[in-house]
Amino acid sequence: MLREAIFHRPKMNWAYAYDERTIHLRVRTKRNEMEAVNAIVGDKYAWERTKRIVPMRAFAADELFDYWEAAVEPPYRRLRYGFHFVRGGEELYLTEKEFRETPPPDSLELFDFPFINPVDVFAPPEWVKDAVFYQIFPERFANGDPSNDPEGALPWGSAEPTPTNFFGGDLQGVLDHLDHLADLGVNAIYFNPLFEATTNHKYDTKDYLKVDPHFGTNDKLKELVDACHARGIRVMLDAVFNHSGREFPPFVDVLEKGADSPYAGWFHVREFPLRVAGGIPTYDTFAFEPIMPKLNTEHPEVKKYLLDVARYWIEEVGIDGWRLDVANEVDHRFWREFRDTVKAAKPDAYILGEIWHDSMPWLQGDQFDAVMNYPLTNAVIDFFAEGTIDAAKFANAIGAQLAAYPQQVTETAFNLLGSHDTPRLLTRCGDNVGRMKLATLFKLTYPGTPCVYYGDEIGMSGDGDPGCRECMVWEEEKQDRELLRFFAGAIRLRKNHAALRSADIRFLQAEPGSRTLVYERRAADGERFIVAMNAGGESASVSVPAAGSWADAFTGEPAPLGRGRLQAELPAFGYAVWRQA
Repeated sequence: MLREAIFHRPKMNWAYAYDERTIHLRVRTKRNEMEAVNAIVGDKYAWERTKRIVPMRAFAADELFDYWEAAVEPPYRRLRYGFHFVRGGEELYLTEKEFRETPPPDSLELFDFPFINPVDVFAPPEWVKDAVFYQIFPERFANGDPSNDPEGALPWGSAEPTPTNFFGGDLQGVLDHLDHLADLGVNAIYFNPLFEATTNHKYDTKDYLKVDPHFGTNDKLKELVDACHARGIRVMLDAVFNHSGREFPPFVDVLEKGADSPYAGWFHVREFPLRVAGGIPTYDTFAFEPIMPKLNTEHPEVKKYLLDVARYWIEEVGIDGWRLDVANEVDHRFWREFRDTVKAAKPDAYILGEIWHDSMPWLQGDQFDAVMNYPLTNAVIDFFAEGTIDAAKFANAIGAQLAAYPQQVTETAFNLLGSHDTPRLLTRCGDNVGRMKLATLFKLTYPGTPCVYYGDEIGMSGDGDPGCRECMVWEEEKQDRELLRFFAGAIRLRKNHAALRSADIRFLQAEPGSRTLVYERRAADGERFIVAMNAGGESASVSVPAAGSWADAFTGEPAPLGRGRLQAELPAFGYAVWRQA
């Protein structure tokens, strides 16, 4: 056995409380080496009476490793544990102290999970596990009230988007089109910033307690939130707390008074007076953008101001969550206090951080409920949209992600394939609708919380910012109505079947050099799906073992079953979803 490949450490994503009764244990081994892995578990104060062997399952794999997991319910919420590996006639034990070739003599040298303290159990909101989000860039979704249009606003959709032009999108426009969202099947909205600002994207906040007048009023937002709630739709706003805008009154005061301003400590100033020297501001900003000065969230007055903002929109307007912009550049202590504030106001509020890379430090139950899952985005784009990796590399990338986080993180991860920050999905797919459907179907049959970027469902295209921020197309004759029906059908399938929302995913076929992918989805009650996809430009045959009766999940027609195998010829960029009957 390759001992160097075996890895475990207590806590984090390797040993954690899934709920108030259950501990998940995980260990890593060399890929395809072990015949079996077991956990040796028991209570440290009653070891001989409580010790037992728990078989572990290989729940994920990447290029180099298998990842094994067992769910254990300790009798007294405490656990001592070790691991037992089997390969052929060889056996090996891992304790906190060492590798052993014989069972550990007692529990003293085993790993320790001291106690499941309920307050430490990471429990994201339950509703998020069943949510399908829809992201709205407010300035470009719909113009419902021309009377509040910005000066110089262009007729809707009459020009290409630029960093500076306006078309008059507003909250009334969203209210006018809630039927579209309901028909699509989404049950949550993520809004890009709504607060008063100077730009069309509104990430340069002027007033954190006021809806931008070009979008409407605070009362109009309350009306919209109430209308959404009446339809079973949750609402999440964008919190830009890393930085403010140039017209934020405290920053204006610092610009005018320099070090003598009572707000001088609200920002990270390296040198007064504030200016741009050689293209670099003398104060910290988002990137090097002079109109977005970074807020000093360690300052007590800044902290109080922003936490009051977080509480205000929950208590006064009834929003259901916050998406946190540039979340990884804000100090951890602030986010811990932010979580306490938000959860006190609404215990099931969703806290979503914008982080593009490994996010474990923010996902331990004391800061965020989830992050925007860009690693998943990248893997899906690479395989389905651009075809730069094969099925094996895709499955390995997914396996690594599944192993990187506790299960409850996977269950509520914010899974997106495009946003206001990226090229649109159809464009990434080379305008190939078949590729787009495969990527979307994978997202909607994968663990986590999927999000649809406005307009993707009707076939809108566009490069990165500002091309991805075009006006929503509302003329039906200009929409891809067949694609819209596909989105609605796939969303409906996900919402109707717990297996497609569970964390249990297993790849059945993902070979090197292949463009064919087959995976299985299961629910705790035994519900079972098999999804087959051909991400290649030529037809491909699929044949996988499948006992019992199976049916097409969309049509209900009997599946092509022969000699205990599901068999199908998938056309280029074709797919099949089968449900065990």
